[in-house]
Amino acid sequence: MTTKLLICDDSNMARKQVARSLPDGWDVEISFAADGVEGIEAIKAGKGDVLLLDLNMPKMDGYQVLEAILAQDLPTLTIVISGDIQPEAHQRVTSLGALGFIQKPVNKDILTEVLSSYGLFSHENPATSNELDTSHNSSINIPATPPPAVINTPEKPRVTQVNVSNVESEPQVTEPNLTLSTDIRDCYQEIANVAMGRAGDLLARLLNVFVELPIPNVNFIEVSELRMALKDIENHESTSGICQGFISAGISGEALLILNDSSFKDVASLMNYQYDADMGTELELLMDLANVLIGACLKGISEQLDIQFSQGHPEVLGQHRKISDLIANNANKWKKTLAIEISYSIEDYPIKCDLLLLFTEKSMQTLNNKLAYLID
Repeated sequence: MTTKLLICDDSNMARKQVARSLPDGWDVEISFAADGVEGIEAIKAGKGDVLLLDLNMPKMDGYQVLEAILAQDLPTLTIVISGDIQPEAHQRVTSLGALGFIQKPVNKDILTEVLSSYGLFSHENPATSNELDTSHNSSINIPATPPPAVINTPEKPRVTQVNVSNVESEPQVTEPNLTLSTDIRDCYQEIANVAMGRAGDLLARLLNVFVELPIPNVNFIEVSELRMALKDIENHESTSGICQGFISAGISGEALLILNDSSFKDVASLMNYQYDADMGTELELLMDLANVLIGACLKGISEQLDIQFSQGHPEVLGQHRKISDLIANNANKWKKTLAIEISYSIEDYPIKCDLLLLFTEKSMQTLNNKLAYLID
C-alpha cells in the first residue's frame, strides 16, 4: 500500500526540493504543510505516516511540532531536514523523537540512504503504511544518526581581500519593472535560511552556546527607507557596527554586522577575552564576529547559487550609536536595495547581533536569474 508522506516547511521552494529528492520508485502519497500548525492537523488527518520536518517555521516551529507529537502520541515517524546544523539542534530533535537529521539543501542520495536505514524505503520492497510502526515505544531499536563532528575551535571562513570601494560609485541602473514576487522572495528567504544556519553553527561552536535562529526578513526597498525598516531591531539601545563590501560577477553589495553595546561583556566572556573597553576589546570582538558571520553567510549563499564572492576589508561603521545612524551613509549609495535581515540571539544570554546583507538594485537581476531555475 501507499505510504502517506507529509513535507512540512514554510518555504515553497524547500518543499519542492524535498519532493524532487524523494527516492525513485517509492510509492508515496505526498501532502504539504506550510507551518507546524498545518503539519499537526495533517498528521491528525492521517496524511503523515512519515514526516519530513523543517525546524525554522512561523506559528509553530519544528521543535514545537515534535513536542506536540510526543505529548499527543501522534502516529508519525519524523526525519528533520533543516538549515540549523548546530550540534545542539541535532541533539534536541533526536531527544524529542526524531529518527534522523539531514541538513539543507537536501541531497537525494542522503535522503534515500536515511529513509532506507530506518526501513522506510527499500528498492526491493518499499515500506507501506501498514508496515510502519508509528508507536513511541522506547523498546524499539532505532539506529542512531551520528551527530556532526564537534570542532573545538572553528576555522574562520577564508576571505579573499579585494578593493570594493568602487561599489558605492557603481552607476545607477534603472529597472522600472524589477519587483520582488512572492516566489522569488520565498527563494531568497530559503537561501538566506540555509546560509544563516551555517553561520549560526560557527557562532555556536565559537561561543559554546545555542544560537536561536530567526526567519530571515527579505525586502526590496528604497535605501532611504532602510532606517524605517530597522526600527523593530533598534530597541532604543546604542550599537556598534562593521561594514564589509562584497562583489561577484554581476553582483555587489555590503554586509553590515551590528551588535548591541550591552552584549559586549557577555560576548567577551564567552570568547575568553579580557574585557577592557579602553583597550579596544570591543572593536576586536566586532571584527572577529564579522569575520565569522559575514564570511560564513556569504559562503553559504555562494555554494547554493554556484557563485564566488570576493570580500573587501571590513570598515567600522561606528561605535555606541543608534542603528539608524550607523546605516545612514548607505542611503546615499544606491536608490534601492535587496535587504536580507538576520537577527541572531543567544539562548540564556542577553546578546543580540544583527546581520544585514544589502545587494544593489543592479545585482537583483543577476540573482533573480540564478534563482529562477529553483522555482520550477
